[in-house]
Amino acid sequence: MKIQPLDDRVVVAPEEAETVSAGGIVLPDSAKEKPQQGKVVVAGPGTLDDDGNRCSLSVKKGDKVVFGKYSGSDIEIDGKKYKIMRERDILAKVVS
Repeated sequence: MKIQPLDDRVVVAPEEAETVSAGGIVLPDSAKEKPQQGKVVVAGPGTLDDDGNRCSLSVKKGDKVVFGKYSGSDIEIDGKKYKIMRERDILAKVVS
């Protein structure tokens, strides 16, 4: 199944939550932090301005991004978990 987000929405594959703490303690599911980083899988075409022109997004496929803890909507496609969020919910791009 393929998905194409509309307007300024972005589909992000979140990173997996840590299962072991820095001290080596195995964390139960209830103690895991929600992931706040992920990789952009696909981005929408952008919003329309007042003149009807498309405004391009600041992120593109393959960008690693940081987003708010409770941002976006969780979906599952072909057994994989994704988040759909607006571009404004993305806080930053990770630049290496």
